[in-house]
Amino acid sequence: MCGFCGYISNNIELEPGNNEQNEMTARAGIINHRGPDDAGYYTDDQVQLAFRRLSIIDLAGGHQPLPYENERYYIIFNGEVYNYVELRNELIKKGYTFNTTSDTEVIVALYADRGEDCVNYFRGMYAFIIWDKQERTLFAARDHFGIKPFYYMEQEDGIFFASEEKSLLIGEDRHPVAEKALQYYLTFQFVPEPLTLADTIKSLEPGHYLLKKNGEPLQNKAYWEPAFAPVNQTLDEAKKKIQNVLIDSVKMHMRSDVPVGAFLSSGIDSTSIVALAKRFNENIKTFTVGFASKGYNEIDIARDSAEKLGVENHALEISPEMCMEELPKIVWHMDNPVADPAAIPNYFVAREARKHVKVVLSGEGSDELFGGYNIYREPISLKWFDSVPKPGKNLLHALATRMPAGMKGRSFLLRGTTPLSERYVGNAFIFNEKEKKYVLKTFSEQTPFTDITNPIYRQASENNKLDQMQLVDIETWLRGDILVVADRMTMAHSLELRVPFLDKEVFEVARTLPASLKTGEGTTKYAFREAMRGIVPDSILFRKKLGFPVPIRIWLKDEMYDWARKIINDSETDPFINKSYALKLLDDHREGLMDNSRKIWAVLMFMLWHQIYIEKSVVIDPQPAYQA
Repeated sequence: MCGFCGYISNNIELEPGNNEQNEMTARAGIINHRGPDDAGYYTDDQVQLAFRRLSIIDLAGGHQPLPYENERYYIIFNGEVYNYVELRNELIKKGYTFNTTSDTEVIVALYADRGEDCVNYFRGMYAFIIWDKQERTLFAARDHFGIKPFYYMEQEDGIFFASEEKSLLIGEDRHPVAEKALQYYLTFQFVPEPLTLADTIKSLEPGHYLLKKNGEPLQNKAYWEPAFAPVNQTLDEAKKKIQNVLIDSVKMHMRSDVPVGAFLSSGIDSTSIVALAKRFNENIKTFTVGFASKGYNEIDIARDSAEKLGVENHALEISPEMCMEELPKIVWHMDNPVADPAAIPNYFVAREARKHVKVVLSGEGSDELFGGYNIYREPISLKWFDSVPKPGKNLLHALATRMPAGMKGRSFLLRGTTPLSERYVGNAFIFNEKEKKYVLKTFSEQTPFTDITNPIYRQASENNKLDQMQLVDIETWLRGDILVVADRMTMAHSLELRVPFLDKEVFEVARTLPASLKTGEGTTKYAFREAMRGIVPDSILFRKKLGFPVPIRIWLKDEMYDWARKIINDSETDPFINKSYALKLLDDHREGLMDNSRKIWAVLMFMLWHQIYIEKSVVIDPQPAYQA
């Protein structure tokens, strides 16, 4: 586990001196939180590689950049390959030798053996760069789901790479805000990949690799794409497959030379991970956070689950004052604004966990793979409309648009008569196109949110509506929000997060489930819940999902109102945001006229990001939040 940065010149004439090495060291130093235990640097006449390391597996044998095959290859790597032991044994049988027992050396050895195809054999989370000095070729890849980040910036003379975007911004006074990306952000509450709010910087998409050969343009290729392929199967067959693959995945994710803990909320996902992990570590520690506001505190339920499972639990209650104090650092760690309030509990639960462990397991990905969001039941409730001829749908839609806002039945008719691809943009939908015209001064009709979602719907055109919705969430919400929050908030505290649900073997099971085994029997994640029966407490099995809820709806009326108003007034975002509209949203919310909390939060997170990265009026100490 580490943070890295690198540079490849377009020509074999790089002669870095102390200034260049100092600059690369600074680029790595600003992400010291990703790896406070060790540092390394490599340079030759074309490449510079730098890294920061958090020691998790093989404390003595994973120093990077790591050379291989008489220094023909050099690798820098962020993540974990959980099946490295099995791959290593295969390579040894073929005659490959190893100087360490690290997964890093296994990656580069497999590349030496199988070239670009090596990525198809890894189970894990990873972003890495391999430099082949002999062939003058740079190969870089990111894991299947995008658990680990990877950014790159192409310039005339060469290409920069980094684990976090802030490394690429060193030396830049100000960068223009990418207006198209900002417009998408106000729809999704995150900037969809491969875009960032800096026009010159891109995120390497999950399941993709980069190839740079000397004298040739950079190649960006997909090696894996998620796809659902349901097959008929009984509930018992599905339960057995789910149990077996999850037990195997959790066992793999428990590989570590340091203690492994787990996040524990009140839901089935994290509880399942803890229950399975306990089979491999009786003394696993769990961590929970909550809020004092009624309906927003999961601590008691999580403690009850921990007691029933027989595991230790550490809990922390978060106040609005704690939140306001830490939010600038939270936003700084994100690189791009992410308006998901879940970043707050994730930040604090990671801070609490880091006092006890270096590695934690968490339940991200279960909902997207097994059909866990309540919205996934919408195709069932709207099934009647499938039999209505198109002229009838058009008539009903016209009728619904004439009904007063808030009138009973209006939303049902509108949803039932609007194609899925136009109404479902993913789990978060903040501002619609009409609203964005009011809030965003740079709004363009040429940048509809469907630019992001339409290619996904085309890809899944033969799938049922539930599968289509899940794929939209995997390709947008999961990788652009959930995993960004999970990675940045844990890495802020030099804590490694592992997500056993997001294992390619788990996906191979989940992708075959028919809709009836996901949203059947009046529930969500039906087959998964049944597979966990007897493994998690019955009180959790069918409990309503909360998932670290945050009381911003309440706070923005009371404790955070003045704070929010000050951010809106003080920010220099006037070229982008209609501040009078933003203030009206805030005041209408305070008066109880509308629940505008998510819309206000999206605006505030962009403004706070702008103060940190553009105005530089808010200065963040880059030292790791966790101090040993």
